[in-house]
Amino acid sequence: MKLNQIEKINPGDPELDPGSDLDVQGDPEGFSRICKALGHPTRIKIVQYLKKINRCVCQEIVDVLPLSQSTVSQHLKILKDAGLIQGEVEGPRTCYCLNLETITRYKKMVQSL
Repeated sequence: MKLNQIEKINPGDPELDPGSDLDVQGDPEGFSRICKALGHPTRIKIVQYLKKINRCVCQEIVDVLPLSQSTVSQHLKILKDAGLIQGEVEGPRTCYCLNLETITRYKKMVQSL
């Protein structure tokens, strides 16, 4: 999937390999990492913003939050490390969008609780 195009993930998509690690018991570390990444209100706002605009953005995230660029960058790094967002370098900046595959996996893990 190209980063500049947001595509809807079909939960029945065979590429998601529905039989592997889609419950908390199958991947407790991954589930914990995602929960920890979502454990800060600013990071939740970033995910909500990316979902709302449904496209990749660069500087806009910094512009909509009342935080310094360096603080936003730290939050983006945590979300990216957890796999919730993807980033693509475009010149001197990085553009971010949701990683819909991880979001879909996380939803399934929460439902398995």
